[in-house]
Amino acid sequence: MGRRHPLDKTRNIGIMAHIDAGKTTVTERILFYTGRIHRVGEVHDGTATTDYMAQERERGITIMSAAIAAEWKGHRINIIDTPGHVDFTAEVERSLRVLDGAVAVFCAVAGVQPQSETVWRQAEKYRVPRIALINKMDRVGADFFRAVQTMRDRLGANAVPVQMPLGHEDGFDGVIDLVTMRSVRWVGEGAAIEQVVGDVPEELQARAEALRHDLVEAAAEFDEGVMEKYVHEEPVGDDELRAALRTGTLANAFCPVFCGTALKNKGTRLLLDGVVDYLPSPIDVGPVEGTDPADGEKKLRRAPSDDEPFTALAFKILTDPHVGRLTFVRVYSGVIKAGQAVLNTRSNKRERLGRLLEMKADDRIDLEELRAGDIGAVIGPKSTTTGDTLCDMKHPIALMPVTFPEPVVHVAIEPKTKADQDKLSDALNKLSDEDPTFRVRSDEETGQTVIAGMGELHLEIIVDRMLREFRVSANVGRPMVAYRETIRERCEAEVKFVRQTGGRGQYAHVVMAFEPGEPGCDFVFENQSVGGVVPKEYIPAVEKGARQALESGVVSGYPMVNVKAILLDGSYHEVDSSEMAFMTAASMAVRQAAPKGKPVLLEPIMKIEVVCPDEYTGDVISDLTGRRGRLESMELEGTTRKVYGVAPLADMFGYANDIRSRTQGRASHSMEFHGYEPMPANVANEIMERSGGSFRFA
Repeated sequence: MGRRHPLDKTRNIGIMAHIDAGKTTVTERILFYTGRIHRVGEVHDGTATTDYMAQERERGITIMSAAIAAEWKGHRINIIDTPGHVDFTAEVERSLRVLDGAVAVFCAVAGVQPQSETVWRQAEKYRVPRIALINKMDRVGADFFRAVQTMRDRLGANAVPVQMPLGHEDGFDGVIDLVTMRSVRWVGEGAAIEQVVGDVPEELQARAEALRHDLVEAAAEFDEGVMEKYVHEEPVGDDELRAALRTGTLANAFCPVFCGTALKNKGTRLLLDGVVDYLPSPIDVGPVEGTDPADGEKKLRRAPSDDEPFTALAFKILTDPHVGRLTFVRVYSGVIKAGQAVLNTRSNKRERLGRLLEMKADDRIDLEELRAGDIGAVIGPKSTTTGDTLCDMKHPIALMPVTFPEPVVHVAIEPKTKADQDKLSDALNKLSDEDPTFRVRSDEETGQTVIAGMGELHLEIIVDRMLREFRVSANVGRPMVAYRETIRERCEAEVKFVRQTGGRGQYAHVVMAFEPGEPGCDFVFENQSVGGVVPKEYIPAVEKGARQALESGVVSGYPMVNVKAILLDGSYHEVDSSEMAFMTAASMAVRQAAPKGKPVLLEPIMKIEVVCPDEYTGDVISDLTGRRGRLESMELEGTTRKVYGVAPLADMFGYANDIRSRTQGRASHSMEFHGYEPMPANVANEIMERSGGSFRFA
């Protein structure tokens, strides 16, 4: 079986944005105009193709990223519609890891919003080229050029308009294409809407020419021919300009900006042209890099070609009620056929790929093979998890895995009946398998099962899915915050661990220092001992003992982070010393030293944006300060005020209901994780008292 679509005519793209910017509506219009669906579904009706979960349809939000393929002008476009809510940021992270390009959607009224910044940073991290769509141009207060300016100001993006709107708000009925210098107007309503191409209106000619001049100037850096014509003020051809713009976009030097209103079917077809014209194919992205599993230092490359050894990254696990465990993969090189065996380089296990599927949201189409550049799903792998590399048995390679943020909210969960007891662990295992930011652990002191996630909504959805998909009824406790500990001063401890039993004893002697580490590096170990006072075979045991002690907390039971552990000195016994003895000694050294290092409790801090009518600004600010929050900045747009601030997560539970009641339901807000900060001693001591701890913070 040959290749269905040439590799240079393949596009793997994601639709990303802040919640409610219109990502799913844009995806739905793309599917309609590419002939993938024959009736347009709507988010507000609960009929959108890619929002197929019951919870998504009820709430009108995207929770799980959905993969679907379409065709446009001879090109194959694999699309992943990603969530906008910060609680589901892992879905965006793992999608961007395997995509070649992205369409960033922004609201024409609000411009760049907090979660827009988060997804933009994620795209920057993976160097994903982007084009942008300023959506909802028909809304009251829509302003294309202000939205473009917010991209420049808040994202630091080199946003370059390739279109200029004709009309605004309810008068928005077309665009000027700045590449061809032609107008495109939309005539008619609904799915039957037509695109009519014409001349640029005379009254807008000067503005359009000025914008095209800026466009040519931006593109000239990436094409010598365009540069020469620009310098000599000669006209630049449409195809020449497109080619130069494509080169600049692929280099992440700028971001072409389109406009439209997806709900009214305006602008989607031109956006599809932009995907084909400016976003990369797998060939443009070039070889994927990895390491040799046998030698982690040795670098390997796989070119995007069917002739290379098979290499794919598993980026998502899904439990399907009909076919069982689905593993979503992006194939970077080679060809795989149904029934073949591959190697999982993380587990070093052989995995058989029983069936290969093309996904259409929750629908499935069986395939005989997957080739380089394809995104599909496989049934069969038992031990493959998110971020694992699947590759040819004879040519192993380990690709860079996906990294995820740590959960910040914990709740205790217990089954309602004995019948639910057995089903609970199975449900939790399957859900944690699917979602890398959802964690399950057992509390040793209380015996409770504790689940952790990225926010209240995240855990609410998890519990709802347990009830609906796995038929498990459970009682859920109050949310708990994922605190951390650290030290503020260097501290030292000397420990001699000696145990004499009837036979061989235990002996280990360590002198260790602990000091504050760099923010963001949880644990660093350094061996400064000299002369073999501690034999080198016991050094890893010292590091492991210190690490384990820090993970379980020292003064308040929360994990200790940003700590550097240094082995200064020690001694050993030729007969009685062992790895276990040195692990125990290092652990005891942590517990002895840490209370002397001025320990402090760290708490997760959330970044908050509240949009409200100006008359409620005082209420919003006083509520924020009452939650130990601090005001960062404010912006006034017409009669609407944007309030930016930060506040501890512990004080933000139930904020959505409180802010609605204070503003008569007229305020909206968004919240995302900002970082960890030291907690005031009086608040930290209250937490210690509630948990029954005896230590007191100074």
